[in-house]
Amino acid sequence: MATRTARLLKRLRTDFQLSVITLTGLFGVIGITPYAIYRLATGNYLVGTADTIIVLSAILAVSYAWITRDTIRPGLYMVAVLSVGATLIAIDLGVNGLFWIYPMILFNFFMVTPGKALLATSLVLASLSGHALWIPGSVFESRYQMVSFLVTALMTSVLSLIFAMRTRSQRDQLQLLAIHDPLTGARNRRALNDELKIAMAGHSRHGISYGLLLMDLDHFKQVNDRFGHHVGDQVLVAFVDLIKRSSRQEDRLFRFGGEEFLLLLPNTGVEGLHTVARHLLEQVKQTLSSPGGAVTVSIGGAILQNDEHWENWLQRADACLYRAKSEGRDRVVINEAAPPSADQFT
Repeated sequence: MATRTARLLKRLRTDFQLSVITLTGLFGVIGITPYAIYRLATGNYLVGTADTIIVLSAILAVSYAWITRDTIRPGLYMVAVLSVGATLIAIDLGVNGLFWIYPMILFNFFMVTPGKALLATSLVLASLSGHALWIPGSVFESRYQMVSFLVTALMTSVLSLIFAMRTRSQRDQLQLLAIHDPLTGARNRRALNDELKIAMAGHSRHGISYGLLLMDLDHFKQVNDRFGHHVGDQVLVAFVDLIKRSSRQEDRLFRFGGEEFLLLLPNTGVEGLHTVARHLLEQVKQTLSSPGGAVTVSIGGAILQNDEHWENWLQRADACLYRAKSEGRDRVVINEAAPPSADQFT
């Protein structure tokens, strides 16, 4: 029980959007349920029904997000339901219902992208204004009151928009920093473990063939010792740029540690892995250099086998890299365990 609770709390800590949907749904259920019961009991069936739909929708959306790990669709669904519900409540209750518009605005900007939230909020304000102009006195007691409400609602929307855009930008930057090596821009070990798990799942469920190449720059310590770490850093950055230019868009490059890098290649079999490795070996030899001369690389590779754990897959590639280094460096060693017919590399 304690382990399950810890896993649930970890998901809330690591998934920002899921935590927003969960907490908003929880507060919505707690806050709106008493109103729904009261309005249904007093005969206000329109508003009571709207409140009930909002509560049930919150429960449904939160459950869907937890089960499927999809937070985009539940967010859009909840924004649509709450926007329509808040509009109907305001039209039915008049001024007393307008208080629900402000939490709706904040909710919209937390749940979906700023553009979608702005659109939803604008439609609500336009609907209320249109209804008030069509039937004077139905929502606002005067034109002055309507203008005052629109001004304050628009101010709230603009401030929420600025906050949402800033928060989203900072969250994206933090996520980028969390999974990328700050020097080279390649993905880091944290991202690597997740990607290898995804590859293992993709191979098991959909039969996607994956290959990986472990690459280690030869005698790189001598570059650092002779010319300084700033020169070594320049070589690493140039190496990463070269690998990215020579790879497909779907390939993923990771900094494995120091001067060691890993290239993950989906839809690639044994022959394809050989072809890519030999191409990269030649490209590095012909293009990459330091003040001490040409830089070479040793490469070890392996294809993911059926029912193989990603750690074992990585160990097989690492053993091949060790062989390449011990046999003289500047060479490729590929584990031949997987059948060549799995090759889908283009």
